[in-house]
Amino acid sequence: KKLSGRENRWMTDVNHRLSKTLVQKFGSNTLFVLEDLTGVSFERTDLPKVLRNQNKSWAFYQLAQFLTYKAHLNNSEVIEVSAKYTSQRCPKCGTIKKSNRNHDLHEYHCSNCGYRSNDDRLGAMNIQLLGTQYISGQEQPKFELTTNA
Repeated sequence: KKLSGRENRWMTDVNHRLSKTLVQKFGSNTLFVLEDLTGVSFERTDLPKVLRNQNKSWAFYQLAQFLTYKAHLNNSEVIEVSAKYTSQRCPKCGTIKKSNRNHDLHEYHCSNCGYRSNDDRLGAMNIQLLGTQYISGQEQPKFELTTNA
């Protein structure tokens, strides 16, 4: 119990400082776009036990809550977008294909147009695109798998 309470206080402090830093760095009238990670599991049995708990105990929901209330105080907004296909979609040609992403190498290589990138960078680019779609008037932007992909 004592260790759990210490970890919770530490995580709360990290989330407060991170959300405060983000809002201060980007200023007012900023749109923060987060992936909706509801139901996403970060359980990794391939990691050593010490790293497993770190990976799954991050309080994403709490961070989103802190960021939201601090952003609103600073005349900014936070939206959550669907996480579906953000790491499988090519930002150049729009092809969505699961096999284009190599988890082990953290690399994305589009079989359609040849675009290559780090898979986390690719996900961030796609999340930014969803934020742009939101600003353009699309209320719930998301990527959908088409039948010809």
